[in-house]
Amino acid sequence: MMFLRYLIHAMFHGPVPDPPEFTDDLPLTDETEREARNRAVRGDWHAAEKLLADAGTDWEKRGRRVQLLADAAAKDGSWLQTWLETAPDDPGAVLVQSETLQIRAARARGSASASETTPEQFHAFHRQSGLAGAAADRAIALALPGDPVPYARKIRTMFGNQAARSSLDEIYAEGRRRDPHNFALHLTAVMLLCEKWYGSHERMFATARDAATAAPPGSKTVLLPLFAHYEYALREFNWDATTTKGFKTARAYFRGPEVRQEMDAWVQKWGGGDRDRECLHWVALHHVLAGRRAEAKALFDEIGPVVDASVAWYYVYGGGAELGYLHGWLWANRLGR
Repeated sequence: MMFLRYLIHAMFHGPVPDPPEFTDDLPLTDETEREARNRAVRGDWHAAEKLLADAGTDWEKRGRRVQLLADAAAKDGSWLQTWLETAPDDPGAVLVQSETLQIRAARARGSASASETTPEQFHAFHRQSGLAGAAADRAIALALPGDPVPYARKIRTMFGNQAARSSLDEIYAEGRRRDPHNFALHLTAVMLLCEKWYGSHERMFATARDAATAAPPGSKTVLLPLFAHYEYALREFNWDATTTKGFKTARAYFRGPEVRQEMDAWVQKWGGGDRDRECLHWVALHHVLAGRRAEAKALFDEIGPVVDASVAWYYVYGGGAELGYLHGWLWANRLGR
C-alpha cells in the first residue's frame, strides 16, 4: 500500500521527498552560540560568561542561551562548577546552575506517567527541584535590572517543588512586569497551571489567552492558546491509553467550528511572525488537523528534514511525538491518510 502511494505521488505530484530524520539534539545554526558552548565544555567558562553578556537586554536570547549552556552542563558540569567557584555572584552562572539542576531533576523523574514512576524517582525529582529552586532564588536576588529569565526559571522548579508553588502568582507577576510578552515565562506558567499538573483547564486557557491577547501581532506568545488546546486534547482524549478512537475524537474536537475559528484567529494574529521552531510545529499541527494540506506542507518544508518533534504531536496523536509528526508529514505530502 505504501509503495502504491509513493508511485501515485511520483506520477502526479513529482519526486517523493525524503522522510524526516528525528533527533533530540538539533544542530545549532548560530555559529557564535555553537562555538561558545563548545569552548565552555572544553573548560573555558569565560566563553559562557561572554555569551550571556552579549545577549544584553534581549531576554529571549538570554533565556535561550541559558538553556543551551545548561543542557551542556547537565552532561558535564565541571566547567560550570569552576565558574561558580570563581565568580559565585555572577548572575549568569547562577542562572545556568538553576536550569542545570532542573534538567537533572526532570531526568531523575523520567517521562513516564505518575503510575509508572517509582517512589525513588519522585524523591529524586522533588529533591533536585528543591535545589534548583534555591538556585533560582539566588538568581532572582542577583538578577540584572529588567531580566525576567530568573523568574521563568523559578516557575520551572515548581513542577517538583510544592513548597515554592505558593509564590507562583508573585513570581509570575514580577516576570511579566519585567518583560510582558516573554514566551518562556508565559509557556511555563501555562504548563504548570494545566490540569495534568497543578491547575485546571480553565486556569490554563485563561492564562494562555490573557498572554496571547496582550501580546503584539507576530509574537510567538500569541500562539499559546494553540498549545493549551493540545494540552487539553492529551488530558481529555489520550490520557489513559493511546487509541485510534482517541485520535479521532481529538480530531473531531479540533475540527469543531468554535475551536477551529479560535485557533485560526491566533494564527492570523501571529501572521507568520517569529519563526520559532516550536511554534512552527504548533501551526503545522493546526493545519493538519484542519485539513489544510498545502499550508501544512509549507511548514513541514520550512521545518526541514532534521526534526526535533514537538510534544504537541504526541498530545494529539498519542504513541510518541515522532510518530505523530510522521503521520502529519505523510498526510501533508500525500503519502498517508
